[in-house]
Parts: sequence; structure tokens; C-alpha cells
Amino acid sequence: MRSLILGLLVGALAALSPVWAFETITLPIPSAAMNKSPNATVILPDSYRKGSTRYATLYLLHGWAGSHADWSQKSGVGKLADEHDLIIVMPDGGYDKWYVDSPVSPGDKYETYIGKEVVALIDQRFRTLAQKSARAITGLSMGGFGALHIALDQAATFGAAGSISGGVDPRPFPDRWNIAGAFGDPVRNAAYWNEVAIINNVQRFSGAGIDLAIDCGVDDFFVPSNRALHQRLLELKVAHDYSERPGGHSWDYWSNAIKYQVLYFSTKFKEKLGADTTAHRPDRA
Repeated sequence: MRSLILGLLVGALAALSPVWAFETITLPIPSAAMNKSPNATVILPDSYRKGSTRYATLYLLHGWAGSHADWSQKSGVGKLADEHDLIIVMPDGGYDKWYVDSPVSPGDKYETYIGKEVVALIDQRFRTLAQKSARAITGLSMGGFGALHIALDQAATFGAAGSISGGVDPRPFPDRWNIAGAFGDPVRNAAYWNEVAIINNVQRFSGAGIDLAIDCGVDDFFVPSNRALHQRLLELKVAHDYSERPGGHSWDYWSNAIKYQVLYFSTKFKEKLGADTTAHRPDRA
């Protein structure tokens, strides 16, 4: 009798637990700008295969020494696609390329690749809502810098942007993470280092129509520059969401932080698309 009751309880709990049925796809996305085809991981929500609606899209960037597979393998990001009913795209930004069109390495044009070529293919291949108000971009560490950098330079493409533990001001780290390989020598190319530092671009967020979410752990070595960015945004009265929580530069922190950022983006999508008659309309083609 005891085993029967235990079995019934286990079955009842299983029935109450959510079932995540998102689909994970790996596909090459060709780049004319770089003459190669890096892979990307795409997560489709469970509802995607059950209808013909169109979806908002989150572009999620990996960190230094990472790849397109990092987020799907090292965090629970997949279930967020089901939970918030959106498409998540994780492109490959190179091992240490910093998501810029490098002034010193002509073959590395990761801003153009992700901000233009990846978006174009995703909109062509999948049922996305192909509009600024239905796209967000964020990432961790190197990817946090990259997300804000790309969003600023492609402001007509992304309506929301974020950074988690982002290297938002690379200038204090001239000898780390091959930043110099992407930006050039920090002395001879000092102008470029200053130009791309996110804190020197804060004014560009004013009037850009980009919802911002910035997050960093209190024990992270990047937290001083994130706090400085937050203060500068406040000074310029640029609306943004800023969070600090206990934790450092680790997957434990990032796996938790992404939940809050996806909630933020999902809320913004609903606010902007609620009055938009094209949002989630069946595809008539």
C-alpha cells in the first residue's frame, strides 16, 4: 500500500511539472563579409511547430573563448523559449573577436555578420516578426559588450539590448582576452579603443528607441565599469534596467541572470506589439 501511495504521489508531481518541448537546431549561417559559414544554435518554442504564427526573436551572444553552443549546453535557456514563446538565436562570434568589424583583422567582421547577415537569414528561414520592435540582443562578458555595440550601430534592427557581466569598457584590460587582436594596439589604436567603449557611447542611446537591461554580479571584475555605465546613463536620463546580485563571472550567475533579462525583453515585446496588428498573426503565405 505504501509503495502504491508513493507511486501515485510521484505520478501526480510529474503531471504538475512543466514539460519543455522546445526544439534545438544547429545550422550554418554563411557570411559574405567574412567568406565563411559559422554555425549557430537556434531554439524554437514548442508552439512553433503547432501553428503558423510569427515570433519575436532574442539574439544571445556567447563570451570570450566560447561558441554558439555555450548557452544551450551550460544554462537552462532552452525552456525560456517555451516559457516566453519566442525564438532564441545563438550565433558564433568567434573565440576572441569581440563582435566588431576589426580595424586590424580585415577577415573579422562579426558586427556586420551578426547585426545584418545572421538577422537576414533568420528572418528568411523562420517565422519571425521581422521588425525592430520584435528583436532583442544580449550576451555575457565579451558578448555583453558585443550586444550593446551591435545594438548601437544597428539601431534600426534591434529594439532592445542587454548585457550580462559585460566587458562594457575594455580599456582597463589592454593585455587580456586578445582584445588587442580585435581592436589593435591599445597605444597606436587608442582612438578606436575610446570610440568603441560603451561608456563613451551612452548619449547614442538617447532617442535610439532601444530598451536597455544591464546586469552584473557584485563580485565580478567587470562590476566597476558596469556601475560607471549605469551612473552615466542616469546622468543622461537614459531609461534602463540595472541589476546587481551576489555572484561573480560564472555560469551560475549567468544562468540565473538570463531569466530576468528574458522576462524584461518579453515584457517589452508585449508592450510594443500589443497594439501591432501584425504581431502573432497567422502567416498567410
